[in-house]
Amino acid sequence: MRVSHDKIGRLSHVATDALAALEDVRFNEEHNSVRLHARRILEDLLRTEARMDEEVRRKISSQKKGILEGSSEWEVLYRKYYQEELKKLGV
Repeated sequence: MRVSHDKIGRLSHVATDALAALEDVRFNEEHNSVRLHARRILEDLLRTEARMDEEVRRKISSQKKGILEGSSEWEVLYRKYYQEELKKLGV
């Protein structure tokens, strides 16, 4: 999934603001430092997801039988290979 630079920034603001609003949460660093860290985590997660998507699509396209994207067979294989990639990450 492609997410713009601005949307990632907005997500990091929303996440840290929501955490800061909780009574049981206190930041050990400045709010902005926590927000920047959250932003880096989001960017890393999205990069990892994009690499997984590329790998899954590569696996599907390497099948001997041509499988059309969007077909039920393609969807089943996508989910299967995506789960395999998640397991590789330990998720």
